[in-house]
Amino acid sequence: MAFGYKRIFAALDGASTQRAVMERAIALAEEEHAELTFGHVIDSVPYEASGVDFELLCNEGKIRIETDLADLLEKARNNADIPSVQLIVRAGRITDTLQKQLIEPIEPDLVICGERGLSNIKYVFVGSVSTYLIRNVRCDVLVVKQD
Repeated sequence: MAFGYKRIFAALDGASTQRAVMERAIALAEEEHAELTFGHVIDSVPYEASGVDFELLCNEGKIRIETDLADLLEKARNNADIPSVQLIVRAGRITDTLQKQLIEPIEPDLVICGERGLSNIKYVFVGSVSTYLIRNVRCDVLVVKQD
């Protein structure tokens, strides 16, 4: 059953749902013959006063993801039904960076993200990335639930 998705963006957050998000994204990209972009945002807030080299931080983050999820990235990259696979890592305030630097330039038809499962107190202060995406991006959003 094809939905006509041509560009799929999957948000990787390092949480327990990250592998499930990637697996779902790969399966849908294969079924839809869609371009697939994985994106990760390193939260800059804890580093803003410290003078951290964000380019270096992003490169290290990308290497970590490439290593930790090598099997899934290889599976996607070797799939003839997926025309392109890319991994982008940026640093910034999570929701703003995710939307403005990763999602909007790609203009995906579908965004896939994980359910973060923050505690109630933390949720009050930081909100939910998945809720933000559902309310703010101009395409379908699939939220992968925790087991």
